[in-house]
Amino acid sequence: MISIDRIKQLREETGAGPTDCKKALAEAKDDLERAKEILRKWGKELAGKKSAREVKIGIVDCYVHPNRRVGTMVKLLCETDFVAKSDDFKKLAHELCLQIAAMDPKEDSLLSQPWIKDETKTIKDLIKEYIAKTGENIEIKRFIRYEI
Repeated sequence: MISIDRIKQLREETGAGPTDCKKALAEAKDDLERAKEILRKWGKELAGKKSAREVKIGIVDCYVHPNRRVGTMVKLLCETDFVAKSDDFKKLAHELCLQIAAMDPKEDSLLSQPWIKDETKTIKDLIKEYIAKTGENIEIKRFIRYEI
């Protein structure tokens, strides 16, 4: 029997739904790290299925570095207004702005870059995690970086 505390812990660490956390822990025989890996795998499979869905709603987010010499903007799209207004979606947009400010990617290289906060993940992996978390397709439509 999987304890509610373990489900809650996995949910807090991954953002996955309680049912998915319970299933992953059961499959992993209550091994937390293995359950996280199972959830990542499921998230990638889900992201692949969602990628064909149309994105037409979203947000524009920006970041200006404290030295006021670097600034970024990103246009991030999803499927519904509900997700676009969510804190998770806003957090993803902000993380992307920070990535762009730090790494100065070219248009075609952003998704393949290691994420600055966890180099074991690429930006594509990060977006797939948010697709799994929100249940919607997410795309970076445009981004720009200014530097003086």
